[in-house]
Amino acid sequence: MRSWVEVSLGRIRANFRAVKELVGPGVEVMPVVKADAYRHGAVAVSHALESEGAKWLAVSNPEEGVALRRTGSQSRILVMADFLADERELCATHHLTPVIHSLDDLAHVRIPYHLKIDSGMGRLGTRAAADEIAVAVKKAAAPLEGLMTHFASSGNFENPQTDQQIARFQSVIDGLRSAGIQPSYIHSSSTIPIAYRRTEAWGNLVRPGHAIYGYVSPARGGPANSLKVAPALTWKVCVLEVKEVPAGTLIGYGGIHRAVRPMRIAILAAGYADGIPHRLGNRGQVIVQGKLVPIVGAVSMDLTTVDVTGCDEVRVGEPVLLLGSEGSVSIDAQQMARSAGTISYAVLCGIHARVKRVYVD
Repeated sequence: MRSWVEVSLGRIRANFRAVKELVGPGVEVMPVVKADAYRHGAVAVSHALESEGAKWLAVSNPEEGVALRRTGSQSRILVMADFLADERELCATHHLTPVIHSLDDLAHVRIPYHLKIDSGMGRLGTRAAADEIAVAVKKAAAPLEGLMTHFASSGNFENPQTDQQIARFQSVIDGLRSAGIQPSYIHSSSTIPIAYRRTEAWGNLVRPGHAIYGYVSPARGGPANSLKVAPALTWKVCVLEVKEVPAGTLIGYGGIHRAVRPMRIAILAAGYADGIPHRLGNRGQVIVQGKLVPIVGAVSMDLTTVDVTGCDEVRVGEPVLLLGSEGSVSIDAQQMARSAGTISYAVLCGIHARVKRVYVD
């Protein structure tokens, strides 16, 4: 294989257990497996989570849910971001639970659903008042099973937005209760509110995504992270060629790197088409033989060049690490994201399907 990721299903299960232990027995944990489980492989990851006791999974659209059903997933599956007219039958046929974002759509839903409240993010969800929501819910042909919202700034404890969203969401909950409507599930928390213990936002269901794959983003001005998880994915790529170049050699497209001394370079069998961020040219690092070595020149579509001058003999076919740990050094998606000027979610979701997935326990 030229480039592949190794996904530890044992680590996925351990991360799930860590979330369950933190939130306690009164809160259900619904792992988010959208975007092919953040490119870890939704089918394998979902089966591993179900074997660990996950009763709910969350996806983005009906097609993702159908793919899980067709490979044997038995848990409840919440479709969070899509309920288009031509997809409604998929939810009913494959026993998927839709999230409804508009009161107008309640006239078309025929199966139990969760209703999303736009509590201040300004994205999907109804902004209607509680009394208007209550009238629409009572007229609907299908029962309201859950009420949810999503936070825009939950990692920033210096910003009052999350507290404002919590208050807005609670006002809707209270208004519906006054109207005799009590959803079975109340949920608003993804990884960050879980990890930093915004317990007032947990409800009785939480939706960890990033944490399941081993990541918790840093918070600003808040308490310490209470959730201990570890990355489940290691990304490896083979060396295609090793050669010596003299001082002054220009390397890669645009000649953006000039060797200031004689160098030994290795050309790796992956580039931005595989998901290595293009902006890592001349600024990123990889791990070769337990050492951090720099990327030199531009990351191209299928190839990346690194400086291996300080390494022992590097051989063609030898695997090096883009993400992972070897010896005393490591690179995770958050470190790569900082170097590339992006976010760790984008690094993980950017790993292309042509990069092979290998599952280990």
